Formats: sequence, structure tokens, C-alpha cells
Amino acid sequence: MNFRPRAKEAPEINLIPFIDVLLVILIFLMLSTTYSKFTEMQLTLPAADVEQMRDRPREIIVSVGADGRYAINRAALDGKNVEAVSGALRTAAAAGGKDSVIIISADASSPHQAVITVMEAARRVGLSQITFATQTSASAGK
Repeated sequence: MNFRPRAKEAPEINLIPFIDVLLVILIFLMLSTTYSKFTEMQLTLPAADVEQMRDRPREIIVSVGADGRYAINRAALDGKNVEAVSGALRTAAAAGGKDSVIIISADASSPHQAVITVMEAARRVGLSQITFATQTSASAGK
């Protein structure tokens, strides 16, 4: 009988198969994960009652043509500057008062400066309630 102690070898852990398995799992998770868009804003838009009657005398409708001409309550203006628009707005606001609502109905191809001119004229007159008229995309195709 051999009673001599044997030399013990240190056990080896082979990491190469372990790394291979982890890489396969990592690739699988990368391909199957869906990424949510954090930059996208979630909005809940307000609803409006279309059948609601509007108070017509308190509205001032400002039309802006494609060439930058103005019309206030269907009356054409001669000038295209802020002073001419503010003078016409002042006259139109005298009937409705300072609580009048300005509805800017601008052509889709009108210059941006023309709409800004109407907004500046409304500020000079003291009218702060401004809204923009639009149409639905279904009626725009007609």
C-alpha cells in the first residue's frame, strides 16, 4: 500500500465558454428589447363643442392674403404696415370693446411677417385675445 500523500493539482476554471454564453445572452437581449421614446410628448388635447353659438359682435376677423394684404371684418385695408392695421383694429374694437377676440384667418402661403404684424397691431391696441382660424385636412383637399 502506498501511503504517501499525492500532490494536489489546483482546479482550473475555464472562463472562455462562460464568456461565450454571456455574449450570446447579451446579443439576444439587445435584439429583442424595444426602446421607448422618451423625447415624445404625450398630450391630451381639449375637446370643443362645434355646435356652440359664438358671440358675433365681439369677434374681429382679420384676413391675411397670400400676398400680405389685410382685411378686417371683410373690409380691405390699403396699408400693409402696423400703423394701418392697428388703426383699423382700434375702429373695429370700439364696437366690441376691449374684450373682443381677434380671429386671424391667414392664407397658408401668406408671409410669416404678415401674421406677426397683425399680432403686433393687436398688442398696440390692447387686444390680448387672439386665435387662429384653421380648416380640417378633409376640407383642405377640396
